[in-house]
Amino acid sequence: MLSVLRVHLPSDIPIVGCEISPYVLIRHPDKTVSTEDVPENLPLHGCFLRYKCVHPSEQATLQCLGCVKAKLPVAKSYHCTTKCFSDAWQHHRVLHERAASAVNENGNEEEDIYGRFNNTTSGINNNNNNNNTNGQAVANGTTYPATVTQRNGGEIWFEVGRFKTYTPTAEDIGHVLKFECVVVDLETKSPVGQANTILTSRVIPAPSPSPRRLISVTNADVAGHLDTSSGTFSVLSYNVLCDAYATSDLYGYCPSWALSWPYRRQNLLREIVGYLADIVCLQEVQSDHFEEFFAPELDKHGYQALFKRRTAEVQNGNNQTIDGCATFFRRDRFSHVKKYEVEFNKAAQSLTDALVPNAQKKTALNRLVKDNVALIVVLEAKFGNQGVDTLGKRQLVCVANTHVNVQHELKDVKLWQVHTLLKGLEKIAASADIPMLVCGDFNSVPGSAPHALLAIGKVDSMHPDLAVDPLGILRPDTKLTHTLPLVSAYSSFARIGYEQQKKRVDPNTNEPLFTNCTRDFIGTLDYIFYSADSLTVESLLELLDEDSLRKDTALPSPEWSSDHIALLAEFRCKPRVRR
Repeated sequence: MLSVLRVHLPSDIPIVGCEISPYVLIRHPDKTVSTEDVPENLPLHGCFLRYKCVHPSEQATLQCLGCVKAKLPVAKSYHCTTKCFSDAWQHHRVLHERAASAVNENGNEEEDIYGRFNNTTSGINNNNNNNNTNGQAVANGTTYPATVTQRNGGEIWFEVGRFKTYTPTAEDIGHVLKFECVVVDLETKSPVGQANTILTSRVIPAPSPSPRRLISVTNADVAGHLDTSSGTFSVLSYNVLCDAYATSDLYGYCPSWALSWPYRRQNLLREIVGYLADIVCLQEVQSDHFEEFFAPELDKHGYQALFKRRTAEVQNGNNQTIDGCATFFRRDRFSHVKKYEVEFNKAAQSLTDALVPNAQKKTALNRLVKDNVALIVVLEAKFGNQGVDTLGKRQLVCVANTHVNVQHELKDVKLWQVHTLLKGLEKIAASADIPMLVCGDFNSVPGSAPHALLAIGKVDSMHPDLAVDPLGILRPDTKLTHTLPLVSAYSSFARIGYEQQKKRVDPNTNEPLFTNCTRDFIGTLDYIFYSADSLTVESLLELLDEDSLRKDTALPSPEWSSDHIALLAEFRCKPRVRR
């Protein structure tokens, strides 16, 4: 016989707009199975119910029978006490008036259901210990007519959702939800055994962070919206924190409900969509979440999606939980021309085959193989003069999205990965004379060798990071340079007169003071680099203030659902000249 063993919710605190997906453990005649393994035709019934009263902290004991008879929403009919109903009458009577008006228009004669609102009264039925008494209720010195059933100490619930998920709405705020799950006989459709139930805490509204403004770097004014005129487009780069890493062990300062994926995914989606970026580069996107959430949800907002999962030589476990880089672009602004996938593990294999003696190959691969990847996308612009530049050529743009190795001690590996990516981009730029955007989480602070290579185009031979080179891959004859005219977009804040933003930029590096903020680390790891010869920065998304972030906690938090902050830049294409 089937039976429900246990019901569990991912979080005890339900949030408005965040889907609740219960976990149900079921005893099957052959084995015990969980919700994910249950056949579609399993005779299992589940529903969500809400405990309802206009005073959420009180027990609902009164129900207006007029509302019930008039088939008004059940949620509007409950109150906790006679006084509660009396105090609410002036507002509540409007529901009756509207219902009475609708009935009269249909020619029905059930006017007495709703009461005469100006001069008559009717009784309140009080069902206390099975004794019925009649009386009048008074609100502000006037009697009100209503027929009310009172439930002495009883709990009043009504169904708001069916198995297997439910998304709380604003009407649920302050109310307790109850999930009931029971096995059902397929022939009789009746429940078998006792229902297994679980209660939530009271529903709370989703915290909403203060919106971040777009700051013009051309005149230091606040831009009210993105300029989507000829030749301008916007790029967002954001490490969204893979769910597999969002654990209480790492982020114990963040409430568990705010770490749960059902909450974070909705919060992240609201933030990402709200930026209205033309190109979106996300890092740490879990494979199954890309397929099941990010791609379909952003598709609804007009974005086409491309994804490159990290390779799996190092990571073990379910391939679906391996993260990667996802790039999205608005179909009405760009079309897809070409896609390149960079697997640093393959480059590591080629490097060791060419340069490392056989006796050291295994050691070299163990150090270099880290599963990091980059996704490079060539797009054709549809905006402006139908996507044609001043030379009559198609306006193309190349967008690189990467996530460099995180291990702090592997400075040589970080630099080698960035150098490998830039060499690949040089080949694309040489063949197409195309503007470049290099976005991502580089896990490298300003002034480090990878940052110097990106921002300056070379690494000084005396740079301290070069001292860490056990494999000899950064030896003096290796040219740690590139020819791309890359500039960090956020360095533009250092040259404008907008003092509030200048305070959030390091005067020594011209980079943000931080893009990653946890209890253990605060600093800049994320960047948007661009080709300064063919693009110019128009606007930047304002930076966050460290004091406000760390006043109570660090990132992630209920307001911000990643340990990184999003970066966004608006660019204008420069007219190209013949070389």
